[in-house]
Amino acid sequence: MGKRLLIVLVFFSLVFNCTVTEEPEFLGLDNIKVVDTNIKNITISADALFNNPNDVGGTLKTDDLKVYINDSKVASFASETFDVPTKKNFKIPLTVAIATDSIIDKKSLGGLLGSLISQNLKVQYKGDIKYNVFGYSSTYEVDKTQNIKIKL
Repeated sequence: MGKRLLIVLVFFSLVFNCTVTEEPEFLGLDNIKVVDTNIKNITISADALFNNPNDVGGTLKTDDLKVYINDSKVASFASETFDVPTKKNFKIPLTVAIATDSIIDKKSLGGLLGSLISQNLKVQYKGDIKYNVFGYSSTYEVDKTQNIKIKL
């Protein structure tokens, strides 16, 4: 009986001495860029930047992040679950391959052709990233637009 009590006391001591003072801070979305272009796809990436001041990690995940190019929705995607490191700044890569035929439609053809000639695209990431730890969850809203240069 004494061993079990000691194990329980050590466990609770460790749990309560870990600081979970606040949820990780979402610092923003940065580094939106075209990673690859070919006849079938345009691959775009961005980094979601966070700071976790806590002794515990948790997980981050997005289920329905939307990507817009020149104000037209071209993709929705979900990320894999990302393990949050403790007590540090970190980034989550958000990469999506977009089929070029989904970008070209009748209403956006003129805008896309203008973008290809000027070699600039207006890219927007919009949606939520969800944080979970010990049954607690919170949501971070993502809404970032950036003009990016493409290389053909």
